[in-house]
Amino acid sequence: MGSIRARSETGKLFFDFKFQNIRCREQTTLDDNKANCSKLQKVMDKIDAEITLGQFVYRNYFPNSTLIAKFDQLEAEQRKFNSDSTPKFNQFAPEWYDEMQVGWRHSHKITVLRLLDGRITDWFGEMEVSLITKADVLKFRASLAKVERNDGKTLSAEYINKYMKILRMVISEAADRFDFTSPFRGVKPLKKPKTHIEPFTMTEVNLILATVRTDFKAYYSIRFFTGMRTAEIDGLKWKYVDFERRQILIRETIVLGRVETTKTDGSQREIDMSQPVFEALQQQWQATGNKHDYVFANKAGKPLEYNNVSRRVWHPLLRFLNLPRRKAYQTRHTAATLWLAAGENPEWIARQLGHSTTEMLFRVYSRYVPNLTRKDGSAFERLLAANLTAGKEISE
Repeated sequence: MGSIRARSETGKLFFDFKFQNIRCREQTTLDDNKANCSKLQKVMDKIDAEITLGQFVYRNYFPNSTLIAKFDQLEAEQRKFNSDSTPKFNQFAPEWYDEMQVGWRHSHKITVLRLLDGRITDWFGEMEVSLITKADVLKFRASLAKVERNDGKTLSAEYINKYMKILRMVISEAADRFDFTSPFRGVKPLKKPKTHIEPFTMTEVNLILATVRTDFKAYYSIRFFTGMRTAEIDGLKWKYVDFERRQILIRETIVLGRVETTKTDGSQREIDMSQPVFEALQQQWQATGNKHDYVFANKAGKPLEYNNVSRRVWHPLLRFLNLPRRKAYQTRHTAATLWLAAGENPEWIARQLGHSTTEMLFRVYSRYVPNLTRKDGSAFERLLAANLTAGKEISE
């Protein structure tokens, strides 16, 4: 077990513990007093726990320590000792991809291949899979954080996590297959900022629907009042529109011009038609119902192309109305917030959106929930006013 000690010559506190049979002394700038000792002891206790569980990463606590290089060398030597001529990353990764891609959607295959054949293979390609260390993994992640996009911004935590997820999958499979410990042990995804949504108000929705091109009024009415994803509405076929039960069946999507299954199993669902949606679909039937398989189609009967619609219809419309630039995906967030404001059951809303639970609903739209009562706590106040009798009995 480690301890907190003070140097006699300076009176400064330092950590004193053993890791991998090496005695470690890490200096701090804190003076020797009860408060500082208590603070550092809590850190020491955490370090002890992580060492016991095999989750301790030296550089996470002491990034400037001279011992980091020594531990990296020990890890590499241990891996080399355990290695039995395992393949290089650029040999194993294509094999892993060929085996795994059978169960993936076409769009996911493209995404994985793009991430894998780019920076990941450039970085790890010539390394033997069993000799890749945690330090190598962390250095790669740090390099991603420095990459600049075309707009001058760096890669987001979410995008970095995508790279790391693919890398983890490859290395984990190699570790299972060649019997070595994955260097990802203790490496957690970067924390992502809370999802920022910009839903439209009902006033803005009315303005958009009153101004949009006539041939796209039904399209955006359905987007605003069903919460359908772009791939879902663009891939919607008439055979999945049930006028009798007033339901839209989400069974297929269109991604990169190809028909695919839904994003998740939970995304396969039945959306209840409100009256505006029912009327919009009846109107659209007159345009494409007797001509094409797709509800919304171009003149050739092919599904709409998202980028083309955004460039020629959506963004010019927002500019014309002097509304802030937003992706059409915000129509999905708009549906969710309008349902919440109307007081609909959260479980029903989650089903309409294709969420398996209400967790995401409350996490993403939590600040819109108070709109149910127009005032935080007002419903509780009314409940107490109507039912609380203790105060009345005392006064009587």
